[in-house]
Amino acid sequence: MAAGRKRLVPKSIRNARILRIVHTPPPRQSTRAEEISCDRAHHTYDICSINGPTVLDPTASTFFLMDPTRSTPQKPLVEKVRPYARKLENFTMSRIKEVTLVAGPRSPKCEIQHKAPALVFSAGGYTGNFFHEFNDGFIPLYITVYTVFPDQEVVLVISKARDWWISKYTELLRTFSKHPIINLDNDTATHCFPSASVGMISHGFMTINPSLIPSSKNFTHFRAFLGKAYSQNRNLQNLPKSRPLLVLAGRSGGVGRLLLNQNEAKLEAEMVGFDVTVFEPTPGTPLKEAYALINSSHAMVGIHGAALTHSVFLRPGAVFVQVVPLGAEWVAEVCFERSARAMGIEYMEYRIKAEESSLMDKYGKDEMIVKDPAAFRGKKWSQEAMTIYLKEQNVKLDMVRFREYLKVAYKKAKKFMDKEGQ
Repeated sequence: MAAGRKRLVPKSIRNARILRIVHTPPPRQSTRAEEISCDRAHHTYDICSINGPTVLDPTASTFFLMDPTRSTPQKPLVEKVRPYARKLENFTMSRIKEVTLVAGPRSPKCEIQHKAPALVFSAGGYTGNFFHEFNDGFIPLYITVYTVFPDQEVVLVISKARDWWISKYTELLRTFSKHPIINLDNDTATHCFPSASVGMISHGFMTINPSLIPSSKNFTHFRAFLGKAYSQNRNLQNLPKSRPLLVLAGRSGGVGRLLLNQNEAKLEAEMVGFDVTVFEPTPGTPLKEAYALINSSHAMVGIHGAALTHSVFLRPGAVFVQVVPLGAEWVAEVCFERSARAMGIEYMEYRIKAEESSLMDKYGKDEMIVKDPAAFRGKKWSQEAMTIYLKEQNVKLDMVRFREYLKVAYKKAKKFMDKEGQ
């Protein structure tokens, strides 16, 4: 199998053991110059800080400690960090720009002065995939802001901040910081800050652990943060009060995990009592529109995939039904179930039977791939397993069986709608 294909699969997904990490409060590892500190004790990230006035030269991706006053070595102290929370994935991290922190007798002249500290991270890596943009980007960014800079303004210094990415996430970025973004890839002026932190803290897949954050922020707080970014005092859409709205997240193209009888599923949900909107997001779908739709809904249904990341826009108390393909139980849990439950969403799971999977037609019901996916997959996710279960597999729901799940979802959604009054 070509090495290039292996690179498409995050090692942290291929090797489940890597993710089973016990987090401890981050120890501060002092360097010889007390003004620079680095925490490299974690499996998924490194984070370094300059704890005093600093000058950024973006052309060199380097922060210089200004006028170090204590025990500055004759040779400048140098620390390097790649500010992206996929530390163990060598190929991914090789594409992340390295940022240097230097303590020495000389620093560049300051051209632009900032009163707020700098927070540096990369929007590279798996950016372009909506799930990873949250899992590897905005959730770690939220954790880092409230861990390192609680109750402080920050200036975001970002590498790989491409125009389409900034445009797509303008509202969210403005909620993190009111200050203009400094683009580490094309800015040429030197910038001065009272301090700087380079890197992002991750608590694991789609996870915010309040015990590791000084202000005990959790996923419910993150959901409220998203509401602050996208609600803009909009009223919920005017919906018929007698019928809850269900968003059916669709997939299209040759990417696998297609719902082959999506029209039947939509009709079935309508017969049960829902108003149904089919939602098939594209990279160009404005997030404020996606938020408006999903925030106004009472239920969401979809097959495991990146589009279900939009479940973070559901209101606490709404219903979320994840359709889980064969062999995808673990990724379904870590990617979406945990975050849904942490937000107070009514989570339901529809695990398909072998007869509902296209894999049975391809391999036969007696093959281990179909009969016992866990045994076939083993303890680690290989490229072969990822390809079979997440790319080759499509789903045709057993409507008799699925109807019973829809009935339960309807009762929960109707109760939620009546309680909320809309």
